[in-house]
Formats: sequence, structure tokens, C-alpha cells
Amino acid sequence: MKQGLDIKKGSNKWRIVLVVVGVVFNVLLFFISNRFGLPFFLDTIGTIVAAGIGGLFPGILTAVLSNTLCAVIDTNSLYFMFVNVLVAIYASWYGMNYSFKRIDKAVIFAVTSGLASGLLGAIIQNILFGAGQNEIVSELSTPLQDSFKLSPTVAFFVGNILINLLDKTITTIIAFLVIVFTPENEIVVVRNSGWKQKPLSGDELRRIRSWVKDVKLSARTRMTVTLVSASLILVFIMGWIGVSLYFENEKNARVENAWNALEFTATMMDPSQISNFIKDGGDSQEYLMVGSLLSTIKENAYGVSRLYVIIPENNGLRYVFDFSSDEDEVTYEAGQLVPYEEIHAFDADLFDGELAYQEIRGLGNWKMSLFYPLKNSIGSTVCYLAADVSLAYMADYMRIFVFKVAIILAGFFVLIVAYALWTTDVFSTYPISSMAEILDRFSKGSDSQEQMDENVREIRALDIHTGDETEMLYQSICSLILSQAEQMRSIRRLSESTAKMQDGLIMTMADMVENRDLDMGAHIQRTTAYVRIVAESLKKKGYYPEKLTPKFMSDIVRSAPLYDVGKIKVPDEILKKPGELTKEEFEIIKTHVTEGKKILENAISTSNGDNYLKEARNMAAYHHERWDGTGYPEGLHGEVIPLSARIMAIADVFDDITSDRVYRKAMSLDKALEVMNGFSGTVFDPKCLEAFMDALPEIKVIMMKYGDQNV
Repeated sequence: MKQGLDIKKGSNKWRIVLVVVGVVFNVLLFFISNRFGLPFFLDTIGTIVAAGIGGLFPGILTAVLSNTLCAVIDTNSLYFMFVNVLVAIYASWYGMNYSFKRIDKAVIFAVTSGLASGLLGAIIQNILFGAGQNEIVSELSTPLQDSFKLSPTVAFFVGNILINLLDKTITTIIAFLVIVFTPENEIVVVRNSGWKQKPLSGDELRRIRSWVKDVKLSARTRMTVTLVSASLILVFIMGWIGVSLYFENEKNARVENAWNALEFTATMMDPSQISNFIKDGGDSQEYLMVGSLLSTIKENAYGVSRLYVIIPENNGLRYVFDFSSDEDEVTYEAGQLVPYEEIHAFDADLFDGELAYQEIRGLGNWKMSLFYPLKNSIGSTVCYLAADVSLAYMADYMRIFVFKVAIILAGFFVLIVAYALWTTDVFSTYPISSMAEILDRFSKGSDSQEQMDENVREIRALDIHTGDETEMLYQSICSLILSQAEQMRSIRRLSESTAKMQDGLIMTMADMVENRDLDMGAHIQRTTAYVRIVAESLKKKGYYPEKLTPKFMSDIVRSAPLYDVGKIKVPDEILKKPGELTKEEFEIIKTHVTEGKKILENAISTSNGDNYLKEARNMAAYHHERWDGTGYPEGLHGEVIPLSARIMAIADVFDDITSDRVYRKAMSLDKALEVMNGFSGTVFDPKCLEAFMDALPEIKVIMMKYGDQNV
């Protein structure tokens, strides 16, 4: 294929060039916008052009690569990759259904894409950052708040949408100019360069999709479901593993830090003072100093949410110190005894004078309480230093983390799915569907040689070159259809040769009969021609459409010469008698129809099949039957008489009355036509006679051809 650009068949070179140029423009313009603090981004111009010219996959690839490289300039660009991927999808769909070369359509695209991008961008920023990541948006939100009395959140959303409307307007204008000034033939070449067969038009794609609509589950749908399911499962598993590993590492780091904090606290406390702290309460100077020290240790111990000192007793825990970072958590005063049943997390068996811990598991609300025994000089446990390590606050962090990962992976995920669908379409779905749809039409079409040759041309025009098993299947089908067409051509040639031989034998046999009757002349040739003309005229007029099939018309023309074959059984003295026949002689003449029927039925039984001799038998047996039922040999009437015999009756009588006989002269054409019209509805089928009269110009040509002077 060569249209404006020189490309190899099936090459993706120009699609690759389109993507590379689009990415360079996006990154360069984003850098300029970021460097000079412009109130727009300009990072989707190349994306829209790539999607509008190259289609879905080049547009998505341009968006993903652009945002990945823009992340070097601004790391937050990764979080907006998915938005630009959606813009690429929208631009591809819009370009397929509308035209970027029309200003009104370009304006609609700019407004709709700007509104959608602004809304999605605001949602992402609000979730990830709690505010605008773009300073210009933040600056715009303030006057909107003041001027229109909007809430900060609403003002932020409105500001972000306005910025994106401006950005998409400028972007669409530039993309519009690029697409307008790109020659249409080069756009077609780029768009078609990824096909692995003859590019399908919109009508052809719709025809294929309509053809496969009854398929329960198409290969494309199965591939999509499989890929999306596998990808989602893989992302979920990897995400779960990542979060679990992070959670475990974070937990271990916090627990180790808490043990270190407790160990350090133990070195700073005097076990002998504990009893005084309980007795004096929180009023003594020493208690306040130690409490201040414990509070400082807690504040500086990473991951420790609560630091407290307790003395286990038989009926509960007596608190000495209690400091917590959580304002909602209940803390206890110095000397306060709390029953074990009120402290569900604790178990009295924990306190056996050794290091101990108790863990409450659960992602997002994991908590561990650590207990460090503080012993006096003789080794007796005076109290326990306790620390609670909690990851409860990580719920929000993990939600943000998961959202960040999801929003980044979403762009790559769509790219992978788009690539898989594109490769499935061009390498499997479209080639196989094209072949199957054409073969289905072949099977339902006619079996004429012209149609078979057209089938070969049509299947070869697909030009499938996937380079894999699909192409091998295509080549095999082409070879099969070509072989079938050539085989049928050979069969038809043999059949035609056989038919010509049969026709020659028929004419020879007819001539043998004809030569016995000195009056017959070219009677066989003329009546055969008249039969053909009347049948074709009936076909044109729409009479007997269920009967006048191509096979029937061929059969009656080929078998017409045999209609009088029964005369071979009539004695020469009667057949060649120059005068009028007696009643007894006429009865003998009438036997030629039954004799002809017998001869042809014997021939039919010998050939064992449905062939044209059956119509020869009908004409031989019934061409003297009359429409009104007064004919012979069986007195059939109306449409009970075989159509072939009704047609032959007209041909036989007309040729008879317009030909010279030894016992009379031929009628003039006008007189003959008058006689023929007089027989309508009595001797002849009115429709057949009407068809004969309508075809008089052709009848006259046949009469002149065989030297009839009455024309």
C-alpha cells in the first residue's frame, strides 16, 4: 500500500513516529508550562493528535509515556496519568464518530474534556493532597470564595475546572490545527498502518460485528475478560503482598523502638520511689519530674502511642503513670485501681516478672502492649513499665497509599489492556472474523462459476499477513477455495462436453425422426428456439416464477428436440402420406405421444437420476393435450398439463401452420397469429400464448433465420 507515505505492508513505523512526536511535544510543553508557572499544563496536545489520527492504542501509549516522563519534572504528574488516558480514549472515540476538522465539533470536545478532566483532577487532588497541588488553582480558589461566597472545597473544584477548561481549549486548538493541516491520505496511511490484512471500513466492521452477534462468547470478549481478570487478580495479590510486607516491617520497627524506650525508661526510674508515688499521688515534686521524663520519652519514641506504669494486683491493675497520644483514650490517675474485667486487653497471667506482650491483630487497628518488669535491688518486680504500639493511625495512610498505587497502575493497566485488545483484534479477531464471514456468505451464495471466481478474488483481497498460524490458516483457505473453483471449472467443462455430446445425440435422433417426414424441414430447430423464447418471455412477465427456474428452462430447451420421438414407431406409409388421413390412420398417428413417453421413460430408468429427460417425456407425452381438456392422450386440462408441454404445444402448432405441407400451403403470419389467438383458453394456456405474442420480434428472427418466406 502506498498513499502519500511510503510504508511497508503492515508496518507500524508511522504509528511509532506519531507516538514519539506526541510524547516529545507533551513533555516539552509541560516543562515550559511548569518552568514559567503558566496556568495550564499543555501535556495532552500530542495525546489528542495521536488518538485523533492513529486511533485508540497510539493515543493511550502517548498519554502513559508522556506522564511517566513528566514525572521527572513533577512527580505528581504520575497521579494524573489516568485522567490523560481517559482523554486519549475519549479523543479516539470522538475522532471515529465525529471530525476534529470541524470547528463546532472541536469546541464541543474542548468543553466536555475540560469539564471531565477538571472534575477528575480535583477529586484526585482532594483525596491525595487535601488541597490543590497546583499553586495557580489555589490562588484562583480564594477570589472565587470571596466573590461568590463559596465553600473552600467548592471553590477549589470550580477553580480546577476553569483551569482545565482553559488548558483543553488551548490544547484542542493546537491539535485542531495539526489535524487540519495533515493531508487526509497521510492520516489514512497512519491509521491503517497497523492492520495485518486489508483495512476494514466502518461498514465492514459493522457487518462483521452484526454477523458475530449471535456468538455466545466471542474470542475478543473472552480475551478481554481473561486479561482484565488476570490483571486485577495479579494487582490485588501484589498489592496485598506489598501492603502486608510494609505492615510487618513497620510493626517490627515500632515494636523494637518501644522495647528500647521501655529499657531506657527503666534506667531512668528508681524502683524505691514507686510506693511513694502511689502514696503521695501526683502532687509530689518527684512524681511530676518523673512524669515529665516519661512524657518526653513517649513523645520521642517513634510508634509509641501510650506509655504507662502499672502494678498488677489480685483484683486489677494499679496505675502509677499513664500518658497517651490519643485524646479519646481513657487514662488513669496515679494510684487508681482498675479491675481486670474493665481492661479487656490484659490478662493477669501476663505478669510473671518477665518481659511480656499482648497483641491485637487486624490491618488498620493493630495494637500491641509491651510490659517491661522494673525490679529492685534484690530482684523483686516492683512494677511494670508498659507501652502500647499502635498502627491505628495508618488506616488513613494506607488508604492514601493504596489510592496512589491504584491511580498510577490504572494508566498502565489500561495501556496493557488496550495493547492486548489491539493485538488480538489485528492478529486474530478481525482476520478470523473476516474469513468466517466471507466463507459464510460463500456457502449461502450461488454455485455458479462466476460466483466461485468472485469468491476467490474476495478472499484473496483480504491479504492477511499476521505471520503466524492465522496467516497459515488464511493461506490454506485461499488454496482450498482456489482448488475448489478450479475443480468445479474442470467438472463444468466435462459436464458441458458431456452435455454437448448428449445434445448431439438428441439432435441426431431427432433428425432421424424428422427425416422420415418429408414435410418437416427445419422444424426441430425452429420449435426448440420457440420453446426457449416463450420460456424467457414468461420469466420476464413474472408468470409461474416457482416453476421457471434456470434448471427447468435449460431442461426444456435441451429436451425439446425429442418431443416427437414417438413418431419413429409410426409406419412410413402413414407418416409420409400426402393426402388426408383416415380415422384409423389418425388414431395410429396419435400413438406417437404414448410411444414417445415409453421411449423416454426407458431412457430415464437407464440413467437413474433427476435429469432433463423428465421434461422431454412430459413434452413428448402431453404436447397434444388442450387447455380445455379435449386433447389427447389423457384429456388433461389447465395447469394439470405440465408447463413444458403447454409451451411446446404453442411452438409445435405455430410452426406447423406457418410451414408448407404436401397436402397444404403455409398460412401467412397474420393469418397464423389470428388462428393462434383464437385458440387462447381452449387449446393453449392464455399466459403462455400472451408470452408468445409479446416475443413476436424474436419469433420473426427465428423464422427468417430458417428461410421462412411468410415473415
